[in-house]
Amino acid sequence: MSRKWALAATVAALALGQSPAQALPFFGKKAEKKEAPAAAAAPADAKPAPPTPPRKATAQERATAQRLDPLARAAFWAREQDIDPADADAGVALAQALRALGRNEEAAQAAGRVLLAHPDDRPALMEAARAHIARGQGFYAIEPAKRAQALDPRDWRPLALLAVAYEQTKRDAEALAAHRQALALAPNEPSALSNLAMFQAGHGEAAEAERLLRRAVSLPGANATVRQNLALVLGLQGKMAEAEALARQDLPPELADRNLAYLRAASSPAPAARSWDALRTP
Repeated sequence: MSRKWALAATVAALALGQSPAQALPFFGKKAEKKEAPAAAAAPADAKPAPPTPPRKATAQERATAQRLDPLARAAFWAREQDIDPADADAGVALAQALRALGRNEEAAQAAGRVLLAHPDDRPALMEAARAHIARGQGFYAIEPAKRAQALDPRDWRPLALLAVAYEQTKRDAEALAAHRQALALAPNEPSALSNLAMFQAGHGEAAEAERLLRRAVSLPGANATVRQNLALVLGLQGKMAEAEALARQDLPPELADRNLAYLRAASSPAPAARSWDALRTP
């Protein structure tokens, strides 16, 4: 090849962005084309890999879930129980979330499922009793409350639940005894004092109920429920000024107005006996 043609071939190769050897394969050794190896054929009877099972939430994820609203908590704990039906903590947390939503029948069922696998799980026994009481079926709360109390005789809370369960089944003597036993175990517990006070108020012992509630609201840990119970007892005795001050301390104006209107009507002489009877409904 003349020098002139060689130069022309080089210029053409540069214009195409290639080296001269690439543009003119007869310069040097011919490039060999390499083919990718063919994938091995899968056996005809091969089965797909099973899906990865869902994992349970970590302790941190569970702690975060407990700060969610009740609906989100219920969804979270239902998933956890689906993953592991024997998970007692998930079942109890699901029952609590359902009860917070007012779905008390489902809450009782969730706690009951835990007890099938773990008959002596105290949190599940307590939650079962609470759910049955919340749905107005205290009779079915008696047995789990008794079992929870037997597992830890020093805990006042199962006795408090047992007392309310007895109230719902109109076993007043047993209810009073359980309230007093709970208070003996926890003499400075505002809720125990408040529970006994409301039982006595429901039986017409307004002065004793007021005394117990005044003591209860003075103790550390007294919550809005205890204060509103005192407002109720005061209002039903006609002590409206103090009842109104307590009502407005914890309630939004529209709800406080509604409660005070009820108290004014209930504290009139004619329906007094009926108003005290109404307190017996937990």
